Amino acid sequence: MILIADSGSTKTTWSLLAGQEEVLRFQTEGYNPYFVSGEYIAASLGRSMPERLAPADIDTVYFYGAGCEEDRIAIMNHSLASVFSNAEVFVYMDLLAAARGLLGTSAGFVSILGTGSNTCLYDGEKIIHHIDSLGFILGDEGSASYLGRKVLQDYLRGTMPAAVAHRFDNQYGISREEIFNNVYTKPLANRYCAGFCKFLQLDCDYSRSTIRAGFRQFFGNLVALYPDYSSYSFNCSGSVGFVFREILEDVAAEFGMKTNSVLTGPIEGLVAYHSQ
Repeated sequence: MILIADSGSTKTTWSLLAGQEEVLRFQTEGYNPYFVSGEYIAASLGRSMPERLAPADIDTVYFYGAGCEEDRIAIMNHSLASVFSNAEVFVYMDLLAAARGLLGTSAGFVSILGTGSNTCLYDGEKIIHHIDSLGFILGDEGSASYLGRKVLQDYLRGTMPAAVAHRFDNQYGISREEIFNNVYTKPLANRYCAGFCKFLQLDCDYSRSTIRAGFRQFFGNLVALYPDYSSYSFNCSGSVGFVFREILEDVAAEFGMKTNSVLTGPIEGLVAYHSQ
């Protein structure tokens, strides 16, 4: 049996294949080895597997994850091998999941807009050009953590429109001290900030302008750095791109790119890819 995982910093979607048939799909928390330890990952996996899934029955694991860069692959590999002891384990970065999920074996430009953001050029088999998004603190423009952080900034600085700030108070009822504790003291600040991106689903000018500005930063600081970027169609995987697709397509057009495919996640495409 084959187990496929698409893991972001917030959640992981798993698909279990028996032959070419998907027999189970489930979710666990996200596992980014830059933010959680190998011991944490192994323990979480051990308690999160559904009862009907027997880890010893898994022959192959394909794990695609945020933060699974070359220097972190061994951590993830060891954690997975400790749970799926009979399986051959393959660990890849989440960008390859997006590429295979969006394009299969076709070449093109691929991006992720979820808890974090990322981009690459894909030749139909492998990633051939990747500009680092720099992560939560230094980059991740356009992502949920980036947009959620902007919401918190505007609220705390008093630059959010009064009516919108009132809605924020009613919805969250949190203090400056609580925000600072979650951002600067507790672990997984990226996940915490990303949670406030949902507030931007509020139908108002503030939400639209904040999202548009974040996407312009994403294109200007990442996408536009690729040579001849506007010659490619724009493809995106991730909940932020999917939920705010209309604005995303507008900004892509501003930068001279036609939008091709925007998906909430790559798991369907990965199942098709590994069922061939």
